[in-house]
Amino acid sequence: MVGVNDIRSTFLSYFEKNGHAVVDSSPLVPRNDPTLMFVNSGMVQFKNLFTGVETRDYQRATSAQKCVRAGGKHNDLDNVGYTARHHTFFEMLGNFSFGDYFKKEAIPFAWDLITKDFGIDKSRLVTTVYHTDDEAFAIWKSLGVPEDRIIRIATSDNFWQMGPTGPCGPCTEIFYDHGDHIWGGPPGSAEEDGDRFIEIWNVVFMQNEQFADGTMRELDMQSIDTGMGLERIAALLQGSHDNYDTDLFKALIEASAQAVGVDPYGDQNVHHRVIADHLRSTSFLIADGVLPSNEGRGYVLRRIMRRAMRHAHLLGAKDPMMYRLVPELVRQMGQAYPELGRAQPMIEETLLLEETRFKTTLDRGLKLLDAELEGMAEGTALPGETAFKLYDTYGFPLDLTQDALREKGVAVDTDGFTSAMAAQKAKARAAWSGSGEAADESVWFDIADAEGNTEFLGYDTETAEGQIRAIVQDGAVVKTATGGAAVQLVLNQTPFYAESGGQVGDTGVLKTDGGTVRISDVRKKAGVFVHFGEVLDGTITTGDAAELVVDHTRRSAIRANHSATHLLHEALRVALGDHVAQRGSLNAEDRLRFDFSHSKAMNADEMAQVERDVNAFIRQNTPVDTRIMTPDEARDLGAQALFGEKYGDEVRVVSMGKLAGSGKGSDKNTYSLELCGGTHVQRTGDIGAFVMLGDSASSSGVRRIEALTGQAAQDYLRGQDHLLAEAALVLKAPASEVPARIKSLQDERKALQNEVAELRKKAAMGGAEGGSDAVTINGVPFLGQVLADVPGKDLRGLIDEHKKRLGSGAIVLISGAGGKAAIAAGVTEDLTDRVSAVDLVKAAAAELGGKGGGGRADMAQAGGPSVENADAALLAAQKVLED
Repeated sequence: MVGVNDIRSTFLSYFEKNGHAVVDSSPLVPRNDPTLMFVNSGMVQFKNLFTGVETRDYQRATSAQKCVRAGGKHNDLDNVGYTARHHTFFEMLGNFSFGDYFKKEAIPFAWDLITKDFGIDKSRLVTTVYHTDDEAFAIWKSLGVPEDRIIRIATSDNFWQMGPTGPCGPCTEIFYDHGDHIWGGPPGSAEEDGDRFIEIWNVVFMQNEQFADGTMRELDMQSIDTGMGLERIAALLQGSHDNYDTDLFKALIEASAQAVGVDPYGDQNVHHRVIADHLRSTSFLIADGVLPSNEGRGYVLRRIMRRAMRHAHLLGAKDPMMYRLVPELVRQMGQAYPELGRAQPMIEETLLLEETRFKTTLDRGLKLLDAELEGMAEGTALPGETAFKLYDTYGFPLDLTQDALREKGVAVDTDGFTSAMAAQKAKARAAWSGSGEAADESVWFDIADAEGNTEFLGYDTETAEGQIRAIVQDGAVVKTATGGAAVQLVLNQTPFYAESGGQVGDTGVLKTDGGTVRISDVRKKAGVFVHFGEVLDGTITTGDAAELVVDHTRRSAIRANHSATHLLHEALRVALGDHVAQRGSLNAEDRLRFDFSHSKAMNADEMAQVERDVNAFIRQNTPVDTRIMTPDEARDLGAQALFGEKYGDEVRVVSMGKLAGSGKGSDKNTYSLELCGGTHVQRTGDIGAFVMLGDSASSSGVRRIEALTGQAAQDYLRGQDHLLAEAALVLKAPASEVPARIKSLQDERKALQNEVAELRKKAAMGGAEGGSDAVTINGVPFLGQVLADVPGKDLRGLIDEHKKRLGSGAIVLISGAGGKAAIAAGVTEDLTDRVSAVDLVKAAAAELGGKGGGGRADMAQAGGPSVENADAALLAAQKVLED
């Protein structure tokens, strides 16, 4: 049996033999299309080549592109697992021509590969063409395809458009006939939606340009864009009608079955299929730098993960299991996509953390869902308000509710849900619009095409001469600019570093014979370095020779911080584990910031170890070496790369620090080895010193360290010494005893605070002994209190105490301490199916000028600007119970 990996390599090798450059899959996060959430087809990375805004050193290419469709316009999520061919993650095999060959070459390429290299029976193939495309019809006929198997299609199914305007053209497709034992008709017939005829290849002839007025003209550069789904062709070549019956999916489904001990091919098969598909999409997204969150791409990732985790729950999994399947996925796909193996520790850590957190939400949501179903008449839909409550209060997404009810044959009133969350949907729609990097303005592509890329000289020098190749002012190219003008300049070469990889752009001065420009920032656009500045005096002109001087002091501080982040990264891996991976950084002149994957705060010992290790390698004062090599060579050495970062044919490998007993130039004994395009110190000792200011949460599963180096670190430490000396004078104790004395005072202060808090608690509870102040509303005991002097942070503890005393009931407490209102509401567990603490706290907050509030059904909190209307707030909470 021909395997999925063999099919992929056969496809790429075929087109490579036919003069195509084999291009690696681009990351799933699109770099050149702000309208896309994820890359969803093979042509995305070549979009600028098709439109002619960009050129490369090849005119024909082939690729196996990883794709995700799970949100927005291209959303297959709800069907995944229930059909034979829907996936959230899939691979698109494609060949492309950028003005090189056209129809008479593209069609035979497809036909020969399918019928000869893949050996598919010609008599089972049917082709389609756009109804006016006589040229494509004639080519198919010349290849021996009978006329009755060349179907003319007059609809948009066979006419592709990039958008309402722009490049477009007819398509031709190849379908496989699975036989008359399967229901369905050929394309264009009334039964075309059946499963008998399955599309396996699509060729787009990009030959026209559509204009807003409806007119169309032929493109000067006519191109080819093809696509063949790897999963579909694999199923066909392996004798199946089901993508999930291929060798790759069988391996993942078997791994899922072993993890939970449930038959993979019985009644539970759909659950294993969902898990196998979602394992692929989540793992590849994490490998490309996406992390679960509550917005944008991270929100989509979290939805996919949680859907898979619910199906694991239905299989009876008591503990997190998704992370245990990652090694099998890496075995199956790691050779074709090495980034999967490199990211394996991070993928496993993220899946484990997310599944552990989600289990509580899932258990509670499913329990409440079952309770709602008990009172519903057969054949009725779950009210939209109920689905919204599950989402708003318990974090249970609508699609998860729908999926959970699907097996029970119960629908959800989605219109009611939509009405209930109108405000949230507006916010979500903004997130769905795509959070990709905005496409560079066409002006920079025009300049790059005309002038070529900027040569960067700044690794070796901070001063250089260059020539002004373009001046842009107010978005337009101009010949000259005079004093006071804000300009963007492009030069043939520059020592100024352009912002990237977390390192900020350089500043400095540009001088010509006619004028001076203060450079305030430098950024990369379309391959050119754009120098942002202000003309201080005189006039500058395109073509002028210029003297370029980088601000040396600022650059030195920046590169010290950048080099320190490399040492910090490795020190964190040593202290915390191999799952640590960089998730962002800032290397500025005054500080550094480093975000990394880790699930919990660092303790004092871990922070001390990291700071100690970094400073030890600074003091080692060994040379910082930089080498140029291919990405594969660098990774073979073990160099760390940023997941999701796109690397070219050559990369810079920066190594620093030597482990004990290492020989000169021994990479295996190098402390830090990373791919990096930034500027660095010459020796680790140039960093001076390293001081960590603290560790904080950046986002879910990501921690952030802020630190200082060099003079800033020394100033900080000197300030700490002064504080220590002053403390010694105040305490009248030797400096060596100050830390212990301070700790003693802190412990004493904490004890007093606890004593005060306990007294306040007793005072607050005094009027409610045994729940005597509670009133019964609609069968629910209700206790409402206004506590003038109790801090808002203490309300949760008081709520818990009142719950114990009441036994059953609802409580609303309002604090006025600090001048503002703090509100807390609690509901005992036996009543959460009737009333939610979130509803109580929101009603009270509205009367106090607050906005919203949140929490769980049993405990919620909110705030407001004033306690002036506290009595009205309590009445509003009572009204919730009355209703």
